Amino acid sequence: MKKLVCILLFIPLFVGQVFAWGQNGHRAVGLIAEQHLSKKAKKKIRKVLQDNSLAEVSVWMDDIKSDTAYNHTHDWHWVTIPAGMKYDQTEKNPHGDIIMKIEELVKALQANNLTEKQHQEYLKYLVHLVGDLHQPLHVGKEGDSGGNAVKVQWFGQPSNLHRVWDSDMIESKDLSFTELALFVGNPDKDQVKQLQSTTVRDWAYESVGYRQQVYNIPLDGKLGYRYNYDNFSTVEQRILQAGIRLAGILNQIYG
Repeated sequence: MKKLVCILLFIPLFVGQVFAWGQNGHRAVGLIAEQHLSKKAKKKIRKVLQDNSLAEVSVWMDDIKSDTAYNHTHDWHWVTIPAGMKYDQTEKNPHGDIIMKIEELVKALQANNLTEKQHQEYLKYLVHLVGDLHQPLHVGKEGDSGGNAVKVQWFGQPSNLHRVWDSDMIESKDLSFTELALFVGNPDKDQVKQLQSTTVRDWAYESVGYRQQVYNIPLDGKLGYRYNYDNFSTVEQRILQAGIRLAGILNQIYG
């Protein structure tokens, strides 16, 4: 009986740890985006999402991974761009990739000829994928599955490089998504304008540009305070950029 109780107590804790970044990182992006929407865009988006916020729907695309009806979306979360290459030069995934899908979603939402269900789902996809694109390892190099195959220890616990960027660094700060959105800062109007003047492919190439920094790990793979100190400001920067740029796209579509 004691063993059974221990197992039952452990399961929810483990699940919470696995999905913590999905909640905090993506929801922070959604909250930041909402803070920079025009009034017209905010009103229209609320109607499409049936009064749910961008923060609330931002993790829906991860939630549906367990639904086989959405298996076709699994490869949309990432893209591989080898060193020294541009996206146009890469061999395209026949199932789609994150750049391809963001561009397609924007065009479809702008065309405004979707069913109510399609409209809501496409918007949810877009909110999530803009966040994913700003996590450097979602624009992967060849050979290591976006850092998932790079085994490391995070403060002595088994992990991998992708997970460190997806969740471990943010979890170590023990912040709510509202605190995270507040702590990343509030750019002025000129900074917002500059961030929103760039393209989806620019954002992907920015993620590529962080590779040397991301892969700067010790030979023993032991990561902790030093790696966190060197890289958490980049995590914050990318979350802020994702939120501002998501707002820019949504203002163009709905505002």
